[in-house]
Amino acid sequence: MHKKIITCLLIFITLKTSAQQNNSFNGIDVNLDNLYRLSNAKSRSISPENFNGAKGEGGKAVTGTGSKPARELGKGWKISPSVVIKSNSTYTIAEINEAGCIKHIWMTPTGNWRNEIIRMYWDDETTPSVEVPVGDFFCMGWNKYAPLQSLAVCVNPGSAFNCYWSMPFRKKCKITLENRDNADMVLYYQVDYVLTDVDKNAAYFHAQYHRINPLPFKQDYVLVDNIKGKGQYVGTYMAYGSHRNGWWGEGEIKFFMDGDTDYPTICGTGTEDYFCGSYDFDTRKKNESGVETSAYTEFCTPYTGLAQVIRGDGHYNIEQRFGLYRWHITDPVRFENSLKVTIQDLGWHSDGRYMPLQDDIATVAYWYQTEPHNPFPELLSKDALEVN
Repeated sequence: MHKKIITCLLIFITLKTSAQQNNSFNGIDVNLDNLYRLSNAKSRSISPENFNGAKGEGGKAVTGTGSKPARELGKGWKISPSVVIKSNSTYTIAEINEAGCIKHIWMTPTGNWRNEIIRMYWDDETTPSVEVPVGDFFCMGWNKYAPLQSLAVCVNPGSAFNCYWSMPFRKKCKITLENRDNADMVLYYQVDYVLTDVDKNAAYFHAQYHRINPLPFKQDYVLVDNIKGKGQYVGTYMAYGSHRNGWWGEGEIKFFMDGDTDYPTICGTGTEDYFCGSYDFDTRKKNESGVETSAYTEFCTPYTGLAQVIRGDGHYNIEQRFGLYRWHITDPVRFENSLKVTIQDLGWHSDGRYMPLQDDIATVAYWYQTEPHNPFPELLSKDALEVN
């Protein structure tokens, strides 16, 4: 009888402990509804005032870019708010050697954003999972500030880049910024993260850049190809430069997944449709004379937007350029073992036929997947990336 009672107690304690462990919160999946939950996650932040994010080590600098303004105030008074990255050199923004998750990155880089390449490495990988010009990564591919407000990326006055993608890692992570320019640059930055256990089902964040200028005639533009592994596609940024008059956004986006060959599983109905707009993003209005006019209309929403419309100045900068984003936050495109994403470049002939275009298209594809990932194609040269 006593043995039965003891056995029952042990089973109860085991089940209770297991339930408590299963109910533990690692502090990564934070939202307004669960901010009240306690967690053993440790909040950390890396910046020029605390280069390694160590506990109690912030604000101790005695030299830095703020040394002169703080010369009468001394230690602890904004002595190291930024760093100078020398021409044609690479700077390590963050290096973390524990399990955790990046929750927010803020930075404001000077210089030419197409000449500054951000890279991210997870755990023991030797090729980056993220390799993108820093402006394009933060949806500012045309090297010109525009306000942008969304759930994943925000660009605030003046040229403050923010991203909120969760980026988990199990052993370590490394983030670098390469300055390809012929001039030094100044970088203010902050990487906010938590040290915590990472769920076994957590995939790794990836972002890959691609550009073709001009796109060959009747060729589909490839956003990303040769993704191998299990994961989900979560976003697209497109910097589109039009080389001709007229509307340019009739092309369909296609997701070829898990063995698709000639035809995709998911096929969109047009470029502006994919970016959740319609009818050329055109707002038709009547002027004071009652004449109807039309114009592109910028918009920003949590999931999608036309954040940049560069209309040209009638002098040297004559082409129209556009910056668009689409986040698959509520509708990630899930794949089991492979993914390829393409989009057509289509406008109109004067007689109502589709016209294949040959425009300047640059994109960033964002996704999560299991590792290892296929190495990315070699990044374009500085000249091939230039906005001109």
